[in-house]
Amino acid sequence: MKFLPILLLTAALQASEPAPRAAVLAELFTSEGCSSCPSADALLMKLDKLQPVAGAQIVVLSEHVDYWNSLGWSDPFSSPQFSQRQAVYARVLSDDSYTPQLVIDGRAALVGSNEREILPAIAKAAARPKTLVHLESVRREGNQAVVRISTGAATSKADLWIAVADEHDQSSVRRGENSGRTLNHVAVVRTLGKSATVAKGASISKEVRAPLGSQTGPMRVVVFLSESGGVVIGSAVAELP
Repeated sequence: MKFLPILLLTAALQASEPAPRAAVLAELFTSEGCSSCPSADALLMKLDKLQPVAGAQIVVLSEHVDYWNSLGWSDPFSSPQFSQRQAVYARVLSDDSYTPQLVIDGRAALVGSNEREILPAIAKAAARPKTLVHLESVRREGNQAVVRISTGAATSKADLWIAVADEHDQSSVRRGENSGRTLNHVAVVRTLGKSATVAKGASISKEVRAPLGSQTGPMRVVVFLSESGGVVIGSAVAELP
């Protein structure tokens, strides 16, 4: 009987621990040439900083498309890769490509500044079953990010993607729809690529490398598992000092 208080205390402490948050990937397709995008960029920063959805860890990525570049301002962070990625989502989700557009776990596409619809969509995504993705270590080695990744048993066959993104960026826009404005961004993707394929029911533990290019400032690494149709079944994020 003398052990009963310890057992009760242990149970009470365990019961008081908050439940782990489910990672939800939020990809913002944006452009510095689009006058509607700064409000979405600001909302993405808010989601990243405040994490306002109970039970969700919002993993954000800012992917700057290039199809605005001929309209007065060439976005320095843009890439045709992100325009193509958005086009794939548009086809799978039977939607259009537009900016700002927020794609949540590859399942839902919403106007990137519509907080009223975005928050419940994130909550819905967090409630779905997830495959655990864990970043055991993240470090710089020359011009590469070296990441040790482990996963739980995948709920479906999926590709393992790794994104390296700037922690924060800022631009003084001189032309186009946002001429004269100073724009701020979070998690601006610099490199994005596949590193492995995981079979349904399988797990992995491996070290992967991703290029950094010429970037030297604070960055973050985002790793996610995505089905062939684009649905994200698990994700994780870590700082890259």
